[in-house]
Amino acid sequence: MTDLAGSPQRTSAEPELGKRERLVAATRRVLHEQGVERTTLADIAQAADVPVGNVYYYFKTKDELVAAAIDAHAEDIQRTLASFDRHRSPKARLKAFVRMVVEQRDLTARYGCPQGSLCSELDKRDDGLDRCCAELIRLPIDWAEHQFRLMGRRDARDLAVALIATYQGIALTTNTLRDPELMTREGKRLERWIDSLA
Repeated sequence: MTDLAGSPQRTSAEPELGKRERLVAATRRVLHEQGVERTTLADIAQAADVPVGNVYYYFKTKDELVAAAIDAHAEDIQRTLASFDRHRSPKARLKAFVRMVVEQRDLTARYGCPQGSLCSELDKRDDGLDRCCAELIRLPIDWAEHQFRLMGRRDARDLAVALIATYQGIALTTNTLRDPELMTREGKRLERWIDSLA
């Protein structure tokens, strides 16, 4: 099971992950907790319970691991957004999205949004990872735009950008002030906003 704001969670029914998958999952977790610059291959290997020497069999550099983590985030975002199809209306899907991110408020208060933090850090670089990471923000914007279009909104793109920008802003504020209730209150406001647009 996955969500936009967290790392993959393995249930007891799922098979044991292989070394490569463990390394990618550990990379996502450690990057979220420490950031790209502070994270070493040794940190990732330890978190994945893989000998450091084995890391190089799968990934030659830390940047390759970061790129794999970005890809894994993107896949999880797509799966998570697709899971909202179980809701009958676009309004219900948008509100379910808001509730999902609010449920991650304690993790967000501690470490920030995994995707937003990663994008912010990588945007300071000019090596391709910055553009690759932008997909993590573009995916939910595109999804939200589609939902607003289904609601008949001609300003769907603007509304989608406003929704994701508000989420990223409250995630940053929640993290900076270490106050998860800020996200709870903003989530309720966003749900009322979505209701007002229907």
